[in-house]
Amino acid sequence: MKAKFFGIAASALMLVACGNSGGSTSGQAQSGRTQLRVVGSSTVFPFTTAVAESFGATGAFSTPIIESTGTGGGFQQFCQGVGENTADLTGASRPMRRSEFDLCAQNGVEGIIETKIGFDGIVLANLKSGVSMNISKTQLWTAVAKQVPVDGVLTANPYKNWSEVDPSLPDAPIQVFGPPPTSGTRDAFLELAMEPGARGFPMLDALHDSDLAEFRRVAHTIREDGAWIDSGENDNAIVQTLEANPTAFGVFGFSFLDQNSDKVKGEKIDGVDPSFENIASGAYGVARSMYVYAKTQHIGVIPGVMEFLREYTSETAFGEEGYLVQKGLIPLPAAERDAERAKLDGPVLMTAPAE
Repeated sequence: MKAKFFGIAASALMLVACGNSGGSTSGQAQSGRTQLRVVGSSTVFPFTTAVAESFGATGAFSTPIIESTGTGGGFQQFCQGVGENTADLTGASRPMRRSEFDLCAQNGVEGIIETKIGFDGIVLANLKSGVSMNISKTQLWTAVAKQVPVDGVLTANPYKNWSEVDPSLPDAPIQVFGPPPTSGTRDAFLELAMEPGARGFPMLDALHDSDLAEFRRVAHTIREDGAWIDSGENDNAIVQTLEANPTAFGVFGFSFLDQNSDKVKGEKIDGVDPSFENIASGAYGVARSMYVYAKTQHIGVIPGVMEFLREYTSETAFGEEGYLVQKGLIPLPAAERDAERAKLDGPVLMTAPAE
């Protein structure tokens, strides 16, 4: 493993010296980059920013440059190639997909460290002064899906008010501001809320078993008539939008709810509040893991790659009393935290995802 690792670093050094971008050499010598460049998820962004500030404060390395590009956009940039013109790390609010792993391989990225940093919940939130509701995943899917069953037939979503979905819900227009298709939060929302919600209809539950691809197409397609509004990669912007739209709801990560608890509140989904304790225990059903990915080919070439990962996985950062918990991170159990740290010693490289 060590021989392979040093060989990778050596090949990366030659690429950087040649100013490689997108997996091909430009032939122009460039001065070495001394700041780490981290892209990726808007949900992971506040945690990575906090780590970057702590990392830079030691004085041993420059403070990394952090960009909020969304999970999908982050993987696109990360997998662009090897060299100082490409990102060193990316944050993600879902695991890397096989297609993204293959893109990395095609562009010469051959050795990726996957580090799980903690958990986050996806919340349906509105202003503290707004109505409260306890909504099921099936009711939520029915409110925002593009097509829904009506008398046993998939039909363009006819529902304008929440109360039309179910009389127990508020008699107010359905207006939800949420993440765009490039966002890992959107991906996780589709998987954790929309898919189970769609299966609440017997005809769609049967479709799940008979034609999974068609089921996912139906379950994942969000309406485009103004009831759902894509709001960019910045979850803070959704919070600000709710202030300007008092009857609207927003879909975003728990950390943003936690940081804006003076303005917004999370609604119950299937009877469970989106609280720190409920997400950590698994009681809240719309929660996901978060990750940071790093290129081994940049270790020893761009200063601080491994040291940044060690800061991220230190007990003072992602531990139960760490500074990331103060930012809204739901920490991993102690044994998992130990396992993530141990992976850095090899380092242990990720294998190709199943899908």
